[in-house]
Amino acid sequence: MKKIQIYSDGSCLGNPGPGGCTAILKYKKYKKIITSGFFLTTNNRMELMAAILALKAIKEKCNIDFYTDSNYLYKGILKWIYDWKNKKWKKNNKMIKNIDLWKKLYFLIQLHKIKWFLLKSHKGNLYNEKCDVIAKKSAKLPTLNDIGYNKIK
Repeated sequence: MKKIQIYSDGSCLGNPGPGGCTAILKYKKYKKIITSGFFLTTNNRMELMAAILALKAIKEKCNIDFYTDSNYLYKGILKWIYDWKNKKWKKNNKMIKNIDLWKKLYFLIQLHKIKWFLLKSHKGNLYNEKCDVIAKKSAKLPTLNDIGYNKIK
């Protein structure tokens, strides 16, 4: 299987407010940047969307090292998601927040072998910093993503 690195970040200008998400995929000497902007969203949704867009872009089963600075995404994947699924996507008898995105992410992570890494936010990791800058720019320029259009650079 191919070995891929993914770096992702989400940004929101206000919470809720306009948001952006970015992922950088690295394979050997190749890099792909995927970014989207949304009119009205939250930071947590943008963190999840960055991961979803990155994993949707991979067309075959891969070994992935996935780097995020989001505790929400990291803990959600490694600690919460399987429990939520077993409890019909509920926590304390209430539907979990962002259930639509967690369900998509759950499906996508089954397709690959993924190791998750939590980065300290804005602490000098080049690709984490690039994701942050691009996600903020995308948040300032929302596109038609809210109706299904994704901008890929």
